[in-house]
Formats: sequence, structure tokens, C-alpha cells
Amino acid sequence: MDSKSYNELTPVMKEAVKEVIKIIENEQKDIIKSFEGAVEKVVASRNIKQEDLYNYFDKEVNEQLGIK
Repeated sequence: MDSKSYNELTPVMKEAVKEVIKIIENEQKDIIKSFEGAVEKVVASRNIKQEDLYNYFDKEVNEQLGIK
């Protein structure tokens, strides 16, 4: 994780992102379902807003695709 979007996150959000990715990597399911389930688990366990986590992933995807 060495992107501008990631580096702008708070430490709590960085840990949440890492946790979502770890959950997805450990599951052998449909990636969309795994992603949504991982976000729900992390949001509940870290007491953060689901919208904030989804906004980060949207921003990260756009950054990686070169979309502003």
C-alpha cells in the first residue's frame, strides 16, 4: 500500500483497509461478496463509517486507473 490515497488515511482507516484485504485474500468466494462481507465485518469491529471505507476504495481504484 503505497498510494497517495492510502497515505492520506488515518491510522485507524489504514488498519481497516489492511483487514478488509486480508479477509478477501483468505476467502475463496466471489470477490464482490467477499469484499462486501469484509467491509461489514471491519466496520462493525473498528467502529468506523461504512461510507468512509467504501469512499477510500473508490478513490484508490480511481487513482490506480488514472481517473481524477
